[in-house]
Amino acid sequence: MATDFRNGKTFPRSGREAIGDALWLARIIDKGVLERWGIGVEEFEAAIHKDPSDGAMFRWLLERTTPDRILAANAWLLEEKIENLNRQDAEELGT
Repeated sequence: MATDFRNGKTFPRSGREAIGDALWLARIIDKGVLERWGIGVEEFEAAIHKDPSDGAMFRWLLERTTPDRILAANAWLLEEKIENLNRQDAEELGT
């Protein structure tokens, strides 16, 4: 069962938290990252239903994309989406 984050005290993990080499995998809410990895939403959702553990999801990701695509997506997140990451950190850390 998914965690309910609506209580204002529990938050998803930071987009900066990597699983393996992939940023955002732990927080996967931005479909733009999926596109940059070359993975469809339905494919991702099926993988989550099969085994949502961090290790399983990272192994699954590595079977479906390349290290170069992961690094390119990380760069996109850290350059173009840095304001989102900073805002999330501030909201979740109460700063």
